[in-house]
Amino acid sequence: MSTAVQASLPRGILYQALLLGGFTLLAAALLAVADRVTREPIALRHAEDLNASLSQVMPSEIHDNDLAADPLTLTDAAGAPVLVYRALRAGQVTGVAYQVIGNGYAGEITLILALDAQGQVLGTRVLAHKETPGLGDKIEAAKNDWILAFKGRSLGDPPAERWGVKKDGGTFDQFSGATITPRAVVRAIKGGLEFFAANQTELLAPPR
Repeated sequence: MSTAVQASLPRGILYQALLLGGFTLLAAALLAVADRVTREPIALRHAEDLNASLSQVMPSEIHDNDLAADPLTLTDAAGAPVLVYRALRAGQVTGVAYQVIGNGYAGEITLILALDAQGQVLGTRVLAHKETPGLGDKIEAAKNDWILAFKGRSLGDPPAERWGVKKDGGTFDQFSGATITPRAVVRAIKGGLEFFAANQTELLAPPR
């Protein structure tokens, strides 16, 4: 190998390293700008979605506050954080809402559950799921009224041993060909009621 070629090798490698470094810095800068530009619209959309979900399960007549403002954070029996949105009227807690999760046929089913100060279900809706279209997706209020049957229920209505689908000796209907999905939802809502019972003092304490 000639001396000229040997001398050019380090310069070529250095050029490639500088070029690669320049592209990396440019990409990082573009990502930072994109994040800054989209952060506020994404946060706004998230807030709109949250308020829409809360309005479906929490009656407007029982509160005079912004439900999404100043949420309370507690922990469930497994030590996981639970974000609680409280309905207030004249400074008193009249209802609470939080997410509950069940394990369905195709993965997690996330719901929003709202309860009044006595622990009765004000409403519940499915926020996200991956259940089979035409079968498991009947848990969605837009496709079936099954989810509405929980309104007015509590941990004692039906009794704890009857908090299940009829196939398991419980009170609630299942879907033909899709028992796992409604079973998961029933268990999730029962778990949410148990969370309320275990944390009632903290949940109903007026905010400071």
